[in-house]
Amino acid sequence: MRLCLPASWSLLYLGFLITCHASPAHGPNVVSDAHKTLNSASSILRRWNFEPGGINKYTWAQDRRVALERKYGIGAHAGLQRRGSGANLVSNQNADSSYFGSIAVGTPPVSYDVILDTGSSDLWLASDEARRLIPDGIATFNPNDSSTYTSMNTAFKIQYGSGVAEGVLGRDTVQFAGFETQQQAFGVVSNVTDTLLDAPVSGLLGLAFQSISTSRTKPLWQTLMDVPGTLDLPVMAFHLARYINDSDTRAVEPGGSFSLGSVNSSLYIGEIDYHSVPDGSVGYWVIPMADIDVDGATVELSAESPSLAAIDTGTTLVGGPSDIVRDIYANIPGSAPGTEQYEGYYTFPCDTNVTVSLRFGNSTKSWPISPADFRLLQLDDDSCLGAFFELSNSSAVHSSGSITWIVGDTFLKNVYSVFRASPPSVGFAELSNVALSMNGAQNPVPTPTLGALVTVTAGVNHASILAAHGLPSLLLTLVTVSLQAFGLL
Repeated sequence: MRLCLPASWSLLYLGFLITCHASPAHGPNVVSDAHKTLNSASSILRRWNFEPGGINKYTWAQDRRVALERKYGIGAHAGLQRRGSGANLVSNQNADSSYFGSIAVGTPPVSYDVILDTGSSDLWLASDEARRLIPDGIATFNPNDSSTYTSMNTAFKIQYGSGVAEGVLGRDTVQFAGFETQQQAFGVVSNVTDTLLDAPVSGLLGLAFQSISTSRTKPLWQTLMDVPGTLDLPVMAFHLARYINDSDTRAVEPGGSFSLGSVNSSLYIGEIDYHSVPDGSVGYWVIPMADIDVDGATVELSAESPSLAAIDTGTTLVGGPSDIVRDIYANIPGSAPGTEQYEGYYTFPCDTNVTVSLRFGNSTKSWPISPADFRLLQLDDDSCLGAFFELSNSSAVHSSGSITWIVGDTFLKNVYSVFRASPPSVGFAELSNVALSMNGAQNPVPTPTLGALVTVTAGVNHASILAAHGLPSLLLTLVTVSLQAFGLL
């Protein structure tokens, strides 16, 4: 299916890929003739790696919870490194959980798949030196193959819930979503725990603000935003397709869209409901949560302090304070607290359709979550696991206030989400019929390619427009979205 967009937009269509463990290994994709390439600057891919009969559900459930707490420094993990993503922290995976896209690095440019994570701020790639530690089928970066690479002679390290990624910082030319940044800083990882990466993902692209970057370097997206005239609007937007309830899901599926520099008006209807990031809280994409509705019953949040929610594309589920999560499930007949490895989760009857809605800020608009997304995992013939779970002593991470909720793809699949850099805010809009028709769609899967039409230099206050005469600075990138199964909390 093709989307009809205004002719004035430069459309960079991204191929959707989903890879499973049985898929052929693929190595680096050398990108040539970038100025002639108009289709696919960045690809977000959907991956189906879950075999319902083979997953260790107990390990998976506990890993998801611990990974998210470690990512945000919550509870017992408050003193740990809070950066990074839990995308590849699990060994057993399912659909509709994480999203990754394509970037190209070096001269000549080589493409790599990276998690797109609005919950962290660093870019890193596994290097050739890490090949002995990671699964087959992952493209690795070799600094010697790029004529524009320079080492920063600075150590780089990110601690995750189930391992570590470490190496050195370097600078090189990076292409993403039709744009090119020169001298972009990123981590070249030589030592990585084997459970952190799963083919074909080579690393992670953080899309939060510089203030929470482990390396303290400026994120790629912020480099582009900070150069006047590069983007038509200081925004990036996601539409994430759903396949979790599709029994006919193939190994490769088209999964949604990503836009940089504009929003795609064909994918939403009505107004975008923006919510400001509180003053002094710029770092994560955090906004106030007002209340939660469960099948018509309102669950009140704490009146003593603001309930700040981090909106995180790199998180699978929704985590929150134990008392509020308990109240949510109290409105679901037949629900019960999980025990042992399911501690922190709740079960409920699989034949119950539960609709949970979230309201943010001072808005009167509530955003419903599909029952298919709330029904995370079927444990047996009767019991299902809910997608909302308890965070231990839920409050942490931000110097100016407590983040008590982490809101991930369970919610984000149900809205068109917009992340606006200036003024810092997050907006949601109702999905259009065009967007909804992509859920479970069995459409052809295009091959992803990369190309740069706009070039900026990190730290330099100018932009060089490489496109043909008349091309606007907006490069709306329709991305292929791939869900790396139950990959990232």
